[in-house]
Amino acid sequence: MILSKENLKNIDTSRVVVPAEALFSLPEKVLQFGTGVLLRGLPDYFVDKANRQGIFNGRIVIVKSTGNGDTADFDNQDSLYTIGVRGIEDGKNVNENIVSSAISRVISAEKDWAAILELAKSPDLKIVVSNTTEVGIQLLNEPVTGNPPASFPGKLLSALYERYKALGNTPDAGLVIIATELIPENGKKLEAIVYELAAYNKLEDEFISWSKTNNIFCNSLVDRIVPGKPDAAKLAELENELGYEDQLLILAEPYRLWAVEGNEKVADTLSFMAADKGLIVKPDIEIYRELKVRLLNGTHTLTSGIACLAGIDTVKNGMDNTEVLNFVRQVMRKEIAPAIPYQVSLDEALVFSDTVIDRFANPHIKHLWLSITMQYAMKMKIRVLPVLFNYHTLFNTIPPFITFGFAAFLHFMRSSKQEGGKYYGAFNGTEYVINDDSAAYFYQKTSELNEADFVEGVLNDTEFWGADLTEIPGFIEVVENDYDTILEKGITAALEGLNLKLKAVK
Repeated sequence: MILSKENLKNIDTSRVVVPAEALFSLPEKVLQFGTGVLLRGLPDYFVDKANRQGIFNGRIVIVKSTGNGDTADFDNQDSLYTIGVRGIEDGKNVNENIVSSAISRVISAEKDWAAILELAKSPDLKIVVSNTTEVGIQLLNEPVTGNPPASFPGKLLSALYERYKALGNTPDAGLVIIATELIPENGKKLEAIVYELAAYNKLEDEFISWSKTNNIFCNSLVDRIVPGKPDAAKLAELENELGYEDQLLILAEPYRLWAVEGNEKVADTLSFMAADKGLIVKPDIEIYRELKVRLLNGTHTLTSGIACLAGIDTVKNGMDNTEVLNFVRQVMRKEIAPAIPYQVSLDEALVFSDTVIDRFANPHIKHLWLSITMQYAMKMKIRVLPVLFNYHTLFNTIPPFITFGFAAFLHFMRSSKQEGGKYYGAFNGTEYVINDDSAAYFYQKTSELNEADFVEGVLNDTEFWGADLTEIPGFIEVVENDYDTILEKGITAALEGLNLKLKAVK
């Protein structure tokens, strides 16, 4: 049995939440650029949940912008798909299956651009959402009267222009446009490109004035692990459990956050925020970015080298290791949380750190530590250095767990082999690829410096770090000591010694 509107009546509702018939007749209120799993697992999840509660009462039309593939999977299943929520929330296991009816239809931009422009004219339309990857928000000077324009900003501008021509210069025709691409100031960057493209196309001043007055471009931050379609074996297992086939099935962790930067008008338009605490609309969302970047991403970064050197493959397996788990707790709660370089209360940071532990321990998410080491050096600079400097400013001391993370990072990055355009590190007999734009730099440092001078040689390089680490007196010496301990005793014994020296955090 294939998942479809017709087959909903045959699904066991004790196992799966299924949509009511009335939801299929709701008006199309959202135009979404992107069919990816993150959008289906987060914004579309919120819309579906709100519709089932009778709050938003609107559906989503998706634009498939790329030429890869077609819309057959969506068409064959009446755009229905299953979200399997698996993981830990507030220390409790979550296992939930939901058939989402949020999506009304999926339209190929290449095959039926006219249908998308027709939807753009609809008074029911209120929201545009995008996730076209970081590459999608780029300026391409092109005519927007093409069929369709090649770039996403071109497509969006074309739709806005058609809407203006159809509905006129009225405030009610304005839209809330939310970018979810993983770049800073995503909405504002999209807005700037759209108006630069409008100038290139010499669109009339009246349209630009209407658009700037009535269309609201919003920055947003998305945070949910949605691994995507399971592999064939896992998919077969899930379909057997559910009792039907679903080629669009996705898994997602329980944690969810969509923080949208906006005013009261944005909040009113995103009425589906009332359905779930994970959707937040505020004039300033930087606090959520800081919590995520410092506590979740920063902890990932500091722990990744330690876990890889210890031969631990996944984040979940790291949480099953007493020493690694304690390191994660210590570095988050004692060092990162009190030193986030933004005005955030310690209580709020500690509450967020508890959710991070639950997320790291999710047995249904296979997140490789080696994958987290990608662009390791850049992550240390962006995610960790600001916390390190702020910690020293606030407490006039050196954070021992962060310094240990630095020592593990330097061991991981020390590279003595180049082959086939790739750089390799080795530790305790295990070889691994260093997937980092700075790999050549560390290869050069390894060849220039002996082991005893390596730490000081790298950490003293102000040009590389974009900062002077000697401004923290004693920091380099502590990292050197940790580095030597790891070299002499191995990473596991060195970490155990660090944890014994300091009190465990529960």
